[in-house]
Amino acid sequence: QVQLVESGGGLVQAGGSLRLSCAVSGSPFRLAVMAWYRQAPGKQREFVASITATSGINYQDSVNGRFSISVDDAKYTMYLQMTELRPEDTAVYYCNGIRYAAEIETYWGQGTQVTVSS
Repeated sequence: QVQLVESGGGLVQAGGSLRLSCAVSGSPFRLAVMAWYRQAPGKQREFVASITATSGINYQDSVNGRFSISVDDAKYTMYLQMTELRPEDTAVYYCNGIRYAAEIETYWGQGTQVTVSS
């Protein structure tokens, strides 16, 4: 069974940086789609960034140029480097992975809290 475990969240001042990690276990190969989502209090979960073999890298407009998604295949880990953080980036950040097997399998991590103070 594929499992995703996030880490690296915390409290940071506006303008600061954080790096989130998502460790993947239970899959011998990189998942077809790997992505980060976030959910702020009282809001719906929203897409942040994704990386796929076919579509490359995509970002939500509000984080483009400030966040960077990457994958270390040797460590089975995905990262989200976040810079120039803003209070509106405060949310629980979730790791997401999709595997195309006999059917489409979608996996989520438990989430990690990122709080940006002004």
